[in-house]
Amino acid sequence: MSLSKLIGYKPWRPLHLRLIIQDVMSMSSQPERDHITHLRAAIDWLCVAQDARDGKPDAGGVSAGWSFEDGWLPSYPETTGYIIETFIAAAKILDQPELLRRAHRMIDWELSVQQADGAFPGHFGEPGSQPVIFNTGQIMHGMLVGYLQLGRPECLLAAVKAGHWLVKQQDEDGCWRRYEHNALPHTYNTRGTWALLGTGLIADEPLLKNSAIRNLDWALAQQTDSGWFATNAFTLDRPPFTHTIAYAIRGFLESGLLLGDDRYIGAAIKAAKAMSAAQRQDGWLAGTYGDGWTPKASYCCLTGVAQMSLNWTRLAQDCGAIEFKEPARRALSYLKKNHRLDDPCSAARGGIAGSAPIWGGYSRFEYPNWAAKFFADALMMDAANIAIPPVPDVKKTVVEVQRHV
Repeated sequence: MSLSKLIGYKPWRPLHLRLIIQDVMSMSSQPERDHITHLRAAIDWLCVAQDARDGKPDAGGVSAGWSFEDGWLPSYPETTGYIIETFIAAAKILDQPELLRRAHRMIDWELSVQQADGAFPGHFGEPGSQPVIFNTGQIMHGMLVGYLQLGRPECLLAAVKAGHWLVKQQDEDGCWRRYEHNALPHTYNTRGTWALLGTGLIADEPLLKNSAIRNLDWALAQQTDSGWFATNAFTLDRPPFTHTIAYAIRGFLESGLLLGDDRYIGAAIKAAKAMSAAQRQDGWLAGTYGDGWTPKASYCCLTGVAQMSLNWTRLAQDCGAIEFKEPARRALSYLKKNHRLDDPCSAARGGIAGSAPIWGGYSRFEYPNWAAKFFADALMMDAANIAIPPVPDVKKTVVEVQRHV
């Protein structure tokens, strides 16, 4: 890290310095408590992140997180989209109906920023920002639960409109190369493809379903013999984060379950099994991996650990792969030990840092909202043996959609 970049993080500020020292002295290892205690703290932190945008043009969305460099960041359309499902699930498990009101506010904000062509804005939606394929797919997840779980028909219309935009950007081989982060194709788009597939099935739109299958087939060709995924990093010169590897696995798994296609489920199992073999006994995973599952980082990407915990849980739930329960719970144990429940600062209390230690290479010196979201999901899925979002009964839903039409 260059000196100028380090200075930008303002490490001399008392709060920043305290958080750094705690990691240096391994004081970030917190005592493990029960799932509900950790869940409440993570959800409370996400509420604080949403409230941080009150009174601003992006009110209703959830701040992308809190960083040493900029404090509370603007609302993030991409991750607000999939936090909707988290709040719906947590409202029931925690018996906090006000979380449903918060979910509705997120939906209202997302609908307000959808473009006329169906795309959703990339980055923070600031002037000049271009839509991004992956981001639009993640917001579609929020639109689907808005329709399926909150009964808002305008959400399904928004998802279908976004789906048609995705189809128009897709190349013949199923890959997306336009409107991509860093102008590169990405295998981890499978997590957005899962939403495209779900929208196509629920709305009975074969064009969307077939587009999703084409992308899944392209992505399948990116898996190597070891189970690792090529074309899966943010840039060409670096290995993929555990975060993006986990994205790819979830997309293959959930799409395979919706289609009943063992090829996609098998791809998810192959990668998940390799990740479990790479996991340390304390639940730690490296921040990045090369082909053959060679660790390429000395830090841990906490977001990726949370995602892998829920991936392993899903495989145990719907694929009968009970051998994945243990790595899922080891991952949760590691996350709990890095979860600050009693910090005096509301920006850190209940949040999950991007990396352990906090200066690691993923979301350096930052508490990203998606880390707390995936941690909360993993806790709920393990505690209540549920899927987040729930797997839809496609046949029943199609009949309901047709009846509405």
